Amino acid sequence: MSKKIILAAVAATLLAVPAAPAFARATPAASAPAPVKIDKKRIDAALKAMVDSGRAVGVSAVVWKDGQERYFGTAGMADREGGKLMRRDTLVQIFSMTKPVTGVALMQLWEQGKFGLDDPLSRYLPDFADMKVMDAQGQTRPAARPILIRDILRHTAGFSYGGTATPADAAFTALDPMNQANDLTEFGRRIAKAPLLFDPGEQWSYSAAVDVQALLVEKLTGQPFEAYVKAHILEPLGMKEAAWTQPEAAFARLAATYNKGPDGKLARQSDAETRRLNFDPARRLTMGGAGIVAPIDDYARFSRMLLNEGELDGVRILKPSTVRLMATDHLDPRVTQRLWLPSKGTVGFGFDFTVRKSQPQTAAENRGAIGEFFWDGRETTLFWVDPVNHLTAVFFVQTYPFDGTLHHDFREAVYGADYLGPKGD
Repeated sequence: MSKKIILAAVAATLLAVPAAPAFARATPAASAPAPVKIDKKRIDAALKAMVDSGRAVGVSAVVWKDGQERYFGTAGMADREGGKLMRRDTLVQIFSMTKPVTGVALMQLWEQGKFGLDDPLSRYLPDFADMKVMDAQGQTRPAARPILIRDILRHTAGFSYGGTATPADAAFTALDPMNQANDLTEFGRRIAKAPLLFDPGEQWSYSAAVDVQALLVEKLTGQPFEAYVKAHILEPLGMKEAAWTQPEAAFARLAATYNKGPDGKLARQSDAETRRLNFDPARRLTMGGAGIVAPIDDYARFSRMLLNEGELDGVRILKPSTVRLMATDHLDPRVTQRLWLPSKGTVGFGFDFTVRKSQPQTAAENRGAIGEFFWDGRETTLFWVDPVNHLTAVFFVQTYPFDGTLHHDFREAVYGADYLGPKGD
């Protein structure tokens, strides 16, 4: 199987309420900055520049603010060679933007008392009872403490994702837990045999932990993960087309992936490669960390639910307190090794979300407000939820490898180049 598919989510770096949610009310009105005003012409120009510069073949974006859609726009082509424009109903592979959906599924079960955040993972998945840590010389020792469920929600479990030169990553790759021929049970059996990169709780490292979350959902519910998510998140929210398994008829609306070559130009990925995640009947693995295909409005419904503290159009998915819990930084200050997470800005990490902790420090840092939470995907997709400004935005593109300049330019177009947001903690 293609290495790009095995590592789909690793490459990720590599809306609607009329009043502010409770957790956005920490700043007194007198000290608040001027409200954000959505400038359609500015955003249109930014999207056009992405395509004109050759950084993207096609892009689309939607912004909701104060309970209304304030912007929708597209630029360029969903399939340049096929002559297909980027449209509102274009389907996109969102890769790691699947992770927050998985986190919501697991936290629904937490609300039901199915587990405790500080329960050992092995209480429910016994294969993870005797984890080993492998050092740089390839020597193993018992982990200093068990993996807690909290660890798999915040990427502190010590799991690998493969792709580096460490002995632990080599062992992970050899076990091939993320082979699409594995179901989640087989995935779990294999990853439980893989050595950890570090003791649980000691570092932040992006990993296959969210796929373990999906396995845990299956174990706690007795349902296939994809079926559970469809019944408890996608269908209730009216996300009519978002899914891992797609019908063949949908392929004609799927945006092509464009890979940047050594010459800096974007070249279309083969259809055979693109089909692997969603259109291959032989696929057995439903990843918690990647795999959903969706149109932009489907994902906007998910993000609007989060902005509205767990509810949309009268359907409650999570309690407001659970959304706030997920959107809070859970990294202890002693967790100083955080891989590439600091490249996202002055942020911490909650449960399957990055969380902004302070105002942008430099002009190069992405614009945003303290308290926002967000995530992105392998092919440079992005969404964020900004409770301070009652705003959520979704950005779709299929550019690989991940190009953070697109995020910078889109956020600047939404907020303005000088926006810092209110001061706060």
